[in-house]
Amino acid sequence: MTIQGTTKICALIGDPVEHSLSPCIHNAAFQRLKFDYVYVAFQVRREELAKAIQGVRSLKIHALNVTMPLKVDVIQYLDRVDDVVKMVGAVNTILNDEGSLIGYNTDGKGALMALKANNESPADKKIVILGAGGASRAISYSLAEETREIMILNRTLEKAESLVKDLSSKFGNKVRSGKLCRNLLRKELKEADLLINATSLGMHPNEDKTPVKKNLLRPDLPVFDLVYDPLETRLLMEAKSVGAKTIEGLTMLVYQGAASFEIWTGKKAPIQVMLEAAQEKIEAPKSGIV
Repeated sequence: MTIQGTTKICALIGDPVEHSLSPCIHNAAFQRLKFDYVYVAFQVRREELAKAIQGVRSLKIHALNVTMPLKVDVIQYLDRVDDVVKMVGAVNTILNDEGSLIGYNTDGKGALMALKANNESPADKKIVILGAGGASRAISYSLAEETREIMILNRTLEKAESLVKDLSSKFGNKVRSGKLCRNLLRKELKEADLLINATSLGMHPNEDKTPVKKNLLRPDLPVFDLVYDPLETRLLMEAKSVGAKTIEGLTMLVYQGAASFEIWTGKKAPIQVMLEAAQEKIEAPKSGIV
């Protein structure tokens, strides 16, 4: 990679960012297509966000990805946002269009693309989504366009109810909510066509955790886990052991990154290159340096 005066800078902002896979994913894509771009990561605390965005304007940084805890707060500093952001209330992608900062959210699109790439169209299905955070919000919005029904289960019921209330203006009673507990989970999964885990349960270093007991899984219930570290969570391992189809969270990470890439460059993303770069990085031995 050659860095020169014409190189366009793309960056991730958030806190923390040191373990992010985004730099390796995007730089692999830029190198494969011989684009004069480079992707870096900046740790930005919430209290430093206003100054950071002013820096983006002053330094003419071309584009950003935004991760936690800045996805909501960053909206107030942008010039405009797309319709998805208006509904889900969070931004993960920013384009600097000749000084105008435009916010997007590609999380839902990434999940939808990941499902379809694995031959799991949401059309006319009942989907159970665990969790009611930012990822669940974006995914619910995108999938509700096509699916028959979405049930959002969350340990804090009020948060799930709030999400459903926000979505009901567009989707009516197609989206429902409930408390994530064993009895309701058992009932809802009996009728489900797809299970999506949008919680952090099972993420490194808590690989022994799972949001769903093995005896509630079944061979004809595909399971999509948004956790990508480890690549195969306990939930996915147990789903696979009962004969169910599984989809790794890394797939969504790459597809939402590909959607960002296409917003920034106007060109089709080399998805296979990005996926291979991510797999190689996450499978490398963990150390203090990433």
